[in-house]
Amino acid sequence: MAKTRLRIATYNINGINSRLQVLTRWLEEFRPDIAGLQELKCTDEAFPHEAIEALGYSAIWHGQQRWNGVALLSRVGDPVETRRALPGDPNLEQSRYIEAAVCGILIGNMYAPNGNPKPGPKFDYKLAWLDALSAHARDLLDSGAPGLLMGDFNVIPTDEDVYKPERWVKDALFAPEAREKYRKLVAQGWTDALRHLFPDQRIYTFWHYWRNSFERDAGIRIDHALLSPGLAKRLEGAGVDREPRGWEKTSDHAPVWVELAV
Repeated sequence: MAKTRLRIATYNINGINSRLQVLTRWLEEFRPDIAGLQELKCTDEAFPHEAIEALGYSAIWHGQQRWNGVALLSRVGDPVETRRALPGDPNLEQSRYIEAAVCGILIGNMYAPNGNPKPGPKFDYKLAWLDALSAHARDLLDSGAPGLLMGDFNVIPTDEDVYKPERWVKDALFAPEAREKYRKLVAQGWTDALRHLFPDQRIYTFWHYWRNSFERDAGIRIDHALLSPGLAKRLEGAGVDREPRGWEKTSDHAPVWVELAV
């Protein structure tokens, strides 16, 4: 009997209501079993749950007016919410994390702080938030549950994850402090799915709207999927679905996906 695969994706939609046509087209064409969304930019009341449910997905979400916001969608069973904030988040007014159990997997979906400009309070918040993430990630590993941390981490891990690194040296996404925190997070025992399968390949998940960045493939990789050790053994594929980035009125991110043996 052939193995059954579970396809899980993360997508910074950059405004769910203004890009609802993009999202619904992607859900119809790509058909992820589970999807994490970031940067909803809408209140809980304005979340378009009816359009999403019409496509066969159950959803949980944590919105915020104009900014941030995260959601988890599933067509393989209702997500059972376990958290709607990162423990120790220094600013709980910002909706940046939601966590749920789906198909026996504990999934944490996040939109980490950007941190610009640096130095300054926004960069300090970014580092503090990454510290809180690291502490929670350690607790997840210690629990032994199959875990997946995914979303927009707003960290460019290495020079291989950025087009022309010299242009990003002053940016919070590429700051040595942020990169070191990401490195230590992964070193707890998490597997960066994309980098694990493609250790030497340049991979991007975000391209600015200006200067034809996508057409020139002048991008960065800031959207990640980290697997706990038990889940990493079930990894059968991963990639970036670049196609939606070329659509009209689309997000500046592309979805990242993993496929797991079930």
